[in-house]
Amino acid sequence: MKPINDFPQEQRPGITYLLTDIDDTITNEGKIPACAFQAMEDLDNAGIKVIPITGRPAGWCDHIARMWPVKGVVGENGAFYFVYDNDTKKMIRRYFKTDPERKQDQKKIAAVKKTILQAVPGCVVSADQSYREADLAIDFAEDVPLLSQTDIDDIVDIFEQYGATAKVSSIHVNGWFGNYDKLSMTRILFTEIFKTDLDAIRQNVIFVGDSPNDEPMFEYFPNAVGVANVLAFQDRLSFKPAWITKGKGGIGFAQLARILVPC
Repeated sequence: MKPINDFPQEQRPGITYLLTDIDDTITNEGKIPACAFQAMEDLDNAGIKVIPITGRPAGWCDHIARMWPVKGVVGENGAFYFVYDNDTKKMIRRYFKTDPERKQDQKKIAAVKKTILQAVPGCVVSADQSYREADLAIDFAEDVPLLSQTDIDDIVDIFEQYGATAKVSSIHVNGWFGNYDKLSMTRILFTEIFKTDLDAIRQNVIFVGDSPNDEPMFEYFPNAVGVANVLAFQDRLSFKPAWITKGKGGIGFAQLARILVPC
């Protein structure tokens, strides 16, 4: 991982999209610092489309798509994208799975949840679970004392025993039923909303993240960036970002924005 300050000057004007994780990428200890929110607005004003790609729930993503300076959001690790059309005052909601499929999945998720909570003391269902439509988020660090890596691995194992996909963020293990992830729904978003083949422009896209559930994006985007706290996971990442910021979380995000849009 090379320092983001070394990102080539000649490539900077070509960046037209900035995709970003939220937790511990835009935030620091659960809060969005003013510099990170200002950075999103500066990027948007400069014509760089900002799109959060997050594990956070549908309820949060509705708010983000409406009220943040962004051009859309991919949520629940790829279960959907939301885009707010300011001209028509309508929210575009596109899910990977149908309503009946998601309802059936929720029945299976209930069994997984019961098993995990019984097997792994100290973990809890995420406080944002009631706003989710497609997955189960198990909290191991956000509102509870940090669990051991063994406990986190046990949570992942239980999800997988039930045939679910499980991804680890900096605070949650998210599990769902379905063959999708952050990258697959991002591809759909670009095709359907921006009428663009992501493969054709990925050199002009930066993704910034911090944890293992961002790995498909780190692998795919040649100009992927990790905020400094990604170093905590470097031994667990098969695919690392090409670049790294000096600052952690939202401070690092703001540093990246200044590289692309100098003050």
